[in-house]
Amino acid sequence: MASEPDILVPPQTVAARLAGWEEHVDGVVPAKTGGSNLLIATWNLRAFGDLTKAWKTPEGVSPKRNFADIHAIATVIRRFDVVAVQEVRGNLRALRYLLKVLGEDWAFILTDVTLGKDGNNERLAFLFDTRRVKPSGLACELVVPIEQETGVSASGLERQFARTPYAVSFLSSGQTFTLITLHVDYGDTAAARVPELKAIAKWLAGWAEQEFGWDHNLIALGDFNIDRVGDPLFEAFTSTGLAPAPQLADLPRTIFDKPGAAHFYDQIAWFTKGQQHRPVLNLEALAGGQVDFVDAFQGEGTRNDLSWHISDHFPLWVEFAIPAG
Repeated sequence: MASEPDILVPPQTVAARLAGWEEHVDGVVPAKTGGSNLLIATWNLRAFGDLTKAWKTPEGVSPKRNFADIHAIATVIRRFDVVAVQEVRGNLRALRYLLKVLGEDWAFILTDVTLGKDGNNERLAFLFDTRRVKPSGLACELVVPIEQETGVSASGLERQFARTPYAVSFLSSGQTFTLITLHVDYGDTAAARVPELKAIAKWLAGWAEQEFGWDHNLIALGDFNIDRVGDPLFEAFTSTGLAPAPQLADLPRTIFDKPGAAHFYDQIAWFTKGQQHRPVLNLEALAGGQVDFVDAFQGEGTRNDLSWHISDHFPLWVEFAIPAG
């Protein structure tokens, strides 16, 4: 029986390709600077569960994602301090190998699997660079009291978010910040997403007011499945004052977006000033962007093939300045 290849030792052809990819990412994402900046990202990694333990996936084999793909993903993730990852599945093989490639300076926090049809066997996760960021005490899933009227669903125990938002607080260079990640259920129609988005916006605002003492830096990020700026989904998402990062306003979110017809599924957002009792961001948002991997990795395959190797979503990021002192 052939031994499993060592994921930490890429073949020469893979290593050469990864070197070019690292150079590209270096030119897209700002460098980490000691104590003065914070780099936060969100990435929906399509069906991030199982893995083919080979450097090249044989024809017809599933899953398509392989060791080379894990290295390509790790090259992006290690550029950031914290990355919120959606669509981590019950099977954690790909995540375990990703952590091997990232190395011992990286850690993760994640939820249990969300069961049921709408849960899609998914987890929500945070990956973070322990040299720059540490958990600061708060980790919780945001659930709705049964007696609360939220508009999520019409009946009792079903009145929960399809995948409950996950909040974790972190500390970096003396600054505490709380990240809330979520993956809104896509549903059968866009209109079906509006009640949940409204409920999430309302619940986040109320929860932020209750948790005000934890910190003034509260950032929501993840896949909100918003179609367009200004549509009912966007209005629902921003209805309680969440302001999407302006640095990301015009960027495509998925590899399937057409010019002039981009979706705005993924967002990084925070509450703005002038709202009483809610944490207001005191980190200055600097640059922001996405990492486009299509040209580097599509090759002769289709974009659909690429979506199963890397993802169908681009990673989005924002760089924040950490106040001095």
